[in-house]
Amino acid sequence: MVSATSTHLSTILLGFRALSDPIRLQVLELLKTQELCVCDLCEKLEINQSKLSFHLKNLKDAQLVRSRQKGRWIYYRLNLSQFALLENYLSQYQQFKDILPASSCE
Repeated sequence: MVSATSTHLSTILLGFRALSDPIRLQVLELLKTQELCVCDLCEKLEINQSKLSFHLKNLKDAQLVRSRQKGRWIYYRLNLSQFALLENYLSQYQQFKDILPASSCE
């Protein structure tokens, strides 16, 4: 059985891994202001649908985007709760800002 902690860390890892690609970051930038269909994303990013589908799958697996189907088109939007989870994880390191660097070894 997987502990909640390791599941939580796995989710965080997937999130940061998804954020490490420039195309996926461009997708997220486009989705900051509105929900977009795949066709709009392909056009704005000037990439083909198969390449975009790979990146959207990574973003969905990391739970950074959600999708819904309307007719033959799939629309994507940000999953803000997942961004809040990543932000919360990083904010925990703020408590260490006053730690002094180790003295040099002699």
